[in-house]
This record gives sequence, C-alpha cells and structure tokens, in this order.
Amino acid sequence: MPTEDDRPGTLLMSVGRALTVLDCIGSASRPLSAKSIARSTGLSLGTAYNVLRTLAHSNYVVAERDGFVLGPAHPALAAGSQAVTLARSRGILNGLREEVRAAIYLSRFTDGEIEVVDIVDTPTTPRVDLWVGMQDGAHATAFGKQILAALDASTRMDYITRHPLAELTPYTIRSPREFIRELEQNASTAMMDQQEYALGFTCIAVPVATSSWIGALALSVPSGPNTATGLTRTDYAKALREAAGDLSLALGSSGETAYFGAAES
Repeated sequence: MPTEDDRPGTLLMSVGRALTVLDCIGSASRPLSAKSIARSTGLSLGTAYNVLRTLAHSNYVVAERDGFVLGPAHPALAAGSQAVTLARSRGILNGLREEVRAAIYLSRFTDGEIEVVDIVDTPTTPRVDLWVGMQDGAHATAFGKQILAALDASTRMDYITRHPLAELTPYTIRSPREFIRELEQNASTAMMDQQEYALGFTCIAVPVATSSWIGALALSVPSGPNTATGLTRTDYAKALREAAGDLSLALGSSGETAYFGAAES
C-alpha cells in the first residue's frame, strides 16, 4: 500500500527519468542515439539530451561515436549482460579501429548460433552491409569461420547441417567437405573471407576465447592492395591478436557465467 512518501507530489521526476534512460541503455545490445532513447522512453528529445548529459557527467553513461553505452560508474557493470559486454569491449574495439583504419566486428557463439555483438566503423572505414542474416551467411564471413573452427567436430557439423552453405557471391564455398577442410587447415591462423560474403571486401578474423566465450574479432577492408594504410595481412592479424588478447581479459572479468560453446552440449 502506498505510503505518504510515495505520493506523486513527493517523487523526483528527474530521478525517474534518469532511471528510465539507464534501463533503456542497459537493455540494449547496441549503442543508442539520443533520438532512439527519446522514442523508446517517451521523453522529449530535449529532456533526453539533458538527462544524458547529466548521466555522462557522472560517468553513468558514455557517449560513443554511434550512441550511448553504460559508463564505468554504473553498478550493472559488476554483473553479466549484453550491456556489460558492450561497455567493456567498446574502448578496445575503438582503439583497434583507429589503429588499422578499418571496420571492426565482435561476434560470438551462443545457444547454437553465431551472432554479431558489436560493430564499430566511421564514414571513412564503413562496415560491410550485412544484407544476409547470420543464420544464412555466417559461413561466408571470416568471423563465422573462426568461430566454427573453434567448435568440436560434432557441434560444427550440427551447425553446418542446420545452416546450408548458401552461395552469396561467386567466391562463397558451398561444399561442406571443402568448407570443413578450410576450417581445419586454418584453425591456428587468422581466418579470411575473400569476397565470399560481399564483393569488394576482404575480412580477417582471430579467436576471442574466455571461460564463458567462444567468439571472434574481425576487420574488413576493401579487396586488393590497401594503399590507404599500407598494412599487410600480417600487420592486420597481429593487431587483431593483440586486441583479442585484451578483449579476452576484459570479457573474462565481466562476471558472465554461461558458457557459449560446445562444452555445454
């Protein structure tokens, strides 16, 4: 039964708005723009901006290039959630993007499927248009191959059986036998997708593994000589491995306990 202190006239509306905004950001698996937050919470855009500016000042949220994520002062970062993963990984992904000047992708294996956790890019380093969902196209991506290579044989075959190798470009591998052979031959090196998902793009991926993760970190660049950066495949793979090591440490300390991989099968 409501007490005297629960009467509407005694409640601080600004606190309620702040909590609503934090709940909105914390439940998202991607950074949210102020406009998206305003729409989702029913706040006016001006009010949403004011709340976000206040929360950012106290480090409860952080403004990234493509939206807001939870900040280091938020107590939810002590627990496991997609928002925790996003907050812990964002700085590493942004740093890698700036280093190699390419779009960066973080993905993982969860509940028998491959999902994209986050993508960071800029207007000058655009992401590949993921025009086909991961259920139909992961086999043609470097990060999908990297994750499948990390699975045990039975789990990998179960995935391939449930997800036929659709031809997305003329370069997509469609033979299960040939596909598995490529995974096994390159399991210990950086996995590549050379225009297999999208024409004009080459992707490179390395594993990201913790006690609770089977995942992959990848980058995409235009196919052909990369005169913009002067970096080689070896350079890209080295930068990816260093960032993947940092991610493994960050994600391994995020408090997640569910194991997203074959060991749970």
